[in-house]
Amino acid sequence: MATAERPKNEERKANRRGAARLAAVQALYQMDLAGKGINEIFAEFESHWIGQEVEGSQYLPTDAAFFRDVVSGVVERQRSLDPLIDAALTKGWPLKRIEALMRAVLRAGLFELEKRSDIPARVIISEYVDVAHAFVDKDETGMINAVLHELAKTARPDELAKSS
Repeated sequence: MATAERPKNEERKANRRGAARLAAVQALYQMDLAGKGINEIFAEFESHWIGQEVEGSQYLPTDAAFFRDVVSGVVERQRSLDPLIDAALTKGWPLKRIEALMRAVLRAGLFELEKRSDIPARVIISEYVDVAHAFVDKDETGMINAVLHELAKTARPDELAKSS
């Protein structure tokens, strides 16, 4: 269904989820670099970033529950997510060598592929490629696409087989 044909409430929900994904990646990135805890990150993002104007940029309203689900899900499952991402990366480029923002994108994308079966795999991959596109160049977004697609083959083999 094309975006123009979507009912307005469905379109708003998709936009709010997209904004939640972007905020979740930023929050995970900040946690990785600054070593902040999840409660501190939730408080900071929900009071100072989400839906606010920060340094001249307007941050979109988000689906707060979706934001919290992605961030807390990645934090809870990071030890099981990282080896899977590592295995999908090219030999010689372990996850620890990947830039922190890209680690956050891959972790959040894999979390959704594994735990959000209500969202099609191709939508999740596309959304996280779009999130990455806000921060990195085309080559890196291509890598995000390839790695998430590879991870989706394992996380959702039946779904990808139907639409390939």
